[in-house]
Amino acid sequence: MSAARAAALAARLVEVRAATARLCAPLGPEDMVVQSMPDASPAKWHLAHTTWFFETFVLGPHAAGHRPYREGWSVLFNSYYVAAGPRHPRPERGLLTRPTVAEVRAYRAAVDEQVQALLRTPTGQRPEVLALLELGLHHEQQHQELLLTDILHAFSRNPLRPAYAPRPAPTAGPTPPLAWREHGGGLVRIGHGGEGFAFDNEGPAHQVFLHPFALATRLVTAGEFQAFIDDGGYRRPELWLSDGFGAVQAQGWEAPLHWEASRGELRRFTLHGEWPVDPSAPVTHVSYYEADAYARWAGARLPTEAEWEAVASGQPVAGPFVEDGALAPPGVEQGSLFGGAWAWTASPYVPYPGFRPAAGAIGEYNGKFMVNQLVLRGGSCLSPRSHLRASYRNFFPPAARWQMTGIRLAR
Repeated sequence: MSAARAAALAARLVEVRAATARLCAPLGPEDMVVQSMPDASPAKWHLAHTTWFFETFVLGPHAAGHRPYREGWSVLFNSYYVAAGPRHPRPERGLLTRPTVAEVRAYRAAVDEQVQALLRTPTGQRPEVLALLELGLHHEQQHQELLLTDILHAFSRNPLRPAYAPRPAPTAGPTPPLAWREHGGGLVRIGHGGEGFAFDNEGPAHQVFLHPFALATRLVTAGEFQAFIDDGGYRRPELWLSDGFGAVQAQGWEAPLHWEASRGELRRFTLHGEWPVDPSAPVTHVSYYEADAYARWAGARLPTEAEWEAVASGQPVAGPFVEDGALAPPGVEQGSLFGGAWAWTASPYVPYPGFRPAAGAIGEYNGKFMVNQLVLRGGSCLSPRSHLRASYRNFFPPAARWQMTGIRLAR
């Protein structure tokens, strides 16, 4: 069984690593070294960091006689794993002109070859090694989405308004009416407790009590959010949490990130370049504060993560995803809770009852961030489909706007 699983993961390694390379194919070397804000990272760094993960957690402890590919690179490409050693400051990743993009690609190829060789050995087929490899694959899929949103932010700062990829032909039809899926509440089981991969923060599975509620059958559209703007939504403090209205005033927010008035109309910058805002598409690049204010304006609220999962459990992971070439969300889809845009929930990112992080540096993956963050659910059009499931918990600070974050209402 271990040999078969090792062979399957070896094939999966090729697939995931190739997908990352394809995402970088439209980029020139200059595109891949820029860092447009402290929260973002250069594409080159994403390529190197995901490789560092395999080298540090798979090869280093388990490949006999392994030596680092290059001395000193661990400091450059470690992200936040304090137990794994020192780290280059995150806001200064864009200063790392060396190693070059070509050198980082050679690093990826060398580590891939070494991991494949390890998987052909009895040591590489041990369950604990295969579990680390699978974690590394899902970690890389997280960085695939981050790579795209970081490039989007970098390109948005360029007055030439460059496009990462050509815009596909519009396919959206009329916006479906907002409808509600009722749930009777009661004791429900949430969290991952079955077969297949899950991050540690998705468990342990446990029961929670829910009052009866209803969840919107689709995401909020850009047109609906425009009505909130037109009604003075950003200027009405009664709609906002105190911290949220403080952010509005301090940051000068008047619309979602990447929206601006240009050429006599409201336009939005996307990975396909600058286009008029599509009123039938989901609103994206809104903070938790904006999502919460909109929900209050609309006479609704944001769902808790338990409510979202109670409805999503058993549903197929269907929706527009990066594999479909959906680099900007098309029109909203009725029914599916996955894809399009990550949905902010009202739930703080905290540990589930009985949660224990893994020992060692790998335990820093999720647990130490369980404060001052809000949970998001459902994935976005930039998420890989194979990376998602109903129990998946994403998390960001409430003011974050550079991700593909949107709004799903509850009541």
